[in-house]
Amino acid sequence: MTMGNVIIIGTGPAGISAALYTARAKVATTLIGKGPGALEKAEQIENYYGFARPVAGKTLLADGMEQALRAGAEIVRGEVVSLGYADKLTVKTVESEYAADCVILATGASRRAPGIKGLAEYEGRGVGYCAVCDAFFHKGKDVAVLGCCEYALSEAAELLPVVNSVTLLTNGETPISNIPPKIKIITAGIEEFAGGRVLEEVVFKNGEKISVSGVFVAVGVAGSTELARNMGAEIRGNTIVVDSRMATGIPGLYAAGDCTGGMFQIAKAVYQGAVAGTEAVKYIREEKKK
Repeated sequence: MTMGNVIIIGTGPAGISAALYTARAKVATTLIGKGPGALEKAEQIENYYGFARPVAGKTLLADGMEQALRAGAEIVRGEVVSLGYADKLTVKTVESEYAADCVILATGASRRAPGIKGLAEYEGRGVGYCAVCDAFFHKGKDVAVLGCCEYALSEAAELLPVVNSVTLLTNGETPISNIPPKIKIITAGIEEFAGGRVLEEVVFKNGEKISVSGVFVAVGVAGSTELARNMGAEIRGNTIVVDSRMATGIPGLYAAGDCTGGMFQIAKAVYQGAVAGTEAVKYIREEKKK
């Protein structure tokens, strides 16, 4: 009989390691991953315990996923676009929505923001990374979302009920095809973000400009850092702040692997995944007693 459930976002070594501990503890375990990560791209690994000869990252990952399945975990291919809280922690993918007693973030290191002039300078002064957190500050105003894919569309959807208008800035990239008509699209390359004390406009390489009160960065896929930030967890640089139990400051939310900083090594990811998995089991058991 299973007891509670956990969603693990990420199917790399940290996520799989966590799943081995939660599934074996009879906690219903779902791993959600979009596809190949850094490990699968590693041609030869020579510094991981137990392998007398080099092993391909793809082989190590496949064996780990098979091990997690054998332990009872479910693996779902999907792109996570948001993490929130209603009655329970809620994970949304492009196709589905999952409620969880506990969530473990393990999607690896966060992407760096694009190197567009003015982006870093206006962080906290018009440039933001969390629509759920900051939409209120732009109530009734015109804002933009920097990105072209499902993650950007999800952020735009959060903004639409609050702001006056949302413009999707793809910075030369081709946007996905299912953009609602109420979201404007500008595909031109961006020259800079400009203004005075706060962000006031986006300047494009073709010389055109638009006035905005805010720009929300949502490039590529939502990683662990972005999801944690949206929940209000503490972020330091591009990493998630966790304690010795791999717990964030949000009850039931844990993080493991590259997203917590430190050594970008399989051994470290596997260790932190094991800690996060065992601590998630403890958390769920304690919550069920209440």
